[in-house]
Amino acid sequence: MFKILDNLNPEYMAVAFDMKAPTFRHKMYSEYKGTRKGMPDELAAQMPLIKEVLNAMNIKIIEKEGYEADDILGTLATNAGRRGIDVTILSGDRDTFQLASDKITIRIPRTKNGKTEEDDYNKEKIKEQYGVEPKALIEVKGLMGDKSDNIPGVSGIGEKTALNIIKKYKTIEKLYEEIENRKSRRNKGKIKRKINRWKRISPNF
Repeated sequence: MFKILDNLNPEYMAVAFDMKAPTFRHKMYSEYKGTRKGMPDELAAQMPLIKEVLNAMNIKIIEKEGYEADDILGTLATNAGRRGIDVTILSGDRDTFQLASDKITIRIPRTKNGKTEEDDYNKEKIKEQYGVEPKALIEVKGLMGDKSDNIPGVSGIGEKTALNIIKKYKTIEKLYEEIENRKSRRNKGKIKRKINRWKRISPNF
């Protein structure tokens, strides 16, 4: 954090935390993050001290029951970006890539040769690496699912196939429309059969 402070010299700063209470996603899907192990006791014991240090540094802590820290970061970043403020989100979660814009940069820390370095992802870098707009990554995850969050996707469809589908159809809804429009025709497409089956058995995803 001190490295980021020295590097960016931000005018505003906030740190978001998760809370123990279930989020709105757990209420929508009870198995959300069902395979995750709890926070190690050694780390949990450090949380009060971390917050104490942040308070002593006059750094704002934000947490809200029913929401994840990433929801808070996304809300703050989007609102600030709309006001013309340049924003950097420091997070190890690549789900934040969907937030990248002309005003919002995602900084992902990584370890290299025992040292922590960071990679910056803005809107153009996301488009260059994935071939879609940042917000379209939501649609990609909707198709491929997310094992880390225990969210099932279409069986047999990974990131590469999901990206190709969204590049062509833009959204899952438009993909569904295409499938509906071709119902009367013989459809032997392996991928389309998988998606059609997914649409029937998993209407809530």
